[in-house]
Amino acid sequence: MENQSILTIEQRKKISMTCVESVDAFSETRILLKVGGQRVTIDGDKLKILTFSQGSGNFSASGEVRALRYGSGKGKLAGLFK
Repeated sequence: MENQSILTIEQRKKISMTCVESVDAFSETRILLKVGGQRVTIDGDKLKILTFSQGSGNFSASGEVRALRYGSGKGKLAGLFK
């Protein structure tokens, strides 16, 4: 059975995800993650990683979440918060 990632965004101020394989890059305006072999891009302002455990795959960050993109960013979630 394939692991399913759970994504939670609380009032565009906190984002949590499960099954995160790696944090590939991060800054105050962008966080790049790998989830299920795909790239996930979080864009925003004053982004800060709160927790990341490679063993459990739990990830959380705070800041103002502006957009979330899976893969190339052309999917249904691209620009969700714009």
